[in-house]
Amino acid sequence: MPCRKSKVIWEIGAQHLYGLLPPGYTAAPKVHLGRSFEINVSAFETDDAPPRTDRGDGATATWTAPTPTMTLETESTEPDEYEVRVYDAERGRRLVAAIEIVSPANKDRPEHRRAFAVKTAALVQQGVAVSVVDLVTVRQFNLYADVLDLQGYGDPALGATPQHLYVATLRVRPAARGPAKLDTWFTPLELGSPLPVLPLWLEVDLAVKLDLEPTYEDACRVLHIT
Repeated sequence: MPCRKSKVIWEIGAQHLYGLLPPGYTAAPKVHLGRSFEINVSAFETDDAPPRTDRGDGATATWTAPTPTMTLETESTEPDEYEVRVYDAERGRRLVAAIEIVSPANKDRPEHRRAFAVKTAALVQQGVAVSVVDLVTVRQFNLYADVLDLQGYGDPALGATPQHLYVATLRVRPAARGPAKLDTWFTPLELGSPLPVLPLWLEVDLAVKLDLEPTYEDACRVLHIT
């Protein structure tokens, strides 16, 4: 079966980073599959449970909230997340970089695309360098463009119709004078072409080489996928 790059890169990416990071930095993978691994606390309470009242021992009774002014049916807006985060272990485990692996759920509806863009933009504005790897072929949107648009920017490299397969790195770099600078590295991808190299920034003047193709190949080998 073909190797699904977005998932297997995440599977092995953290292991590769262990050998790339200089002393004092550590990598930690993170996965969140929507609501799959969350416990629904309300499952332990019934809708017709009696209200709690004063027990008679001086304890304050639970306040009863008024009826909501509107109630609508809605769906969960928690898409899957595949992420590797890099921390500066010598400075209070400060988050310095993140690799975001785009999943189909990140691109399947407007609110999911916006949530991904908001999250990524927030990390960048906090001084975290973010690398985005988008290998999702079933949803033809460019989340890197959405991140820039959210901040009022545009990248001429995107063209009139942004490529939906791509990798990108974004970081905010303090300037000696004047406002900080937003640096981006954007590379569009073609099906079947080798994955490129991205800079993974740990500090303003310190980056490691994030070589995606060997990571992908190793992941396929370890997972016995051809």
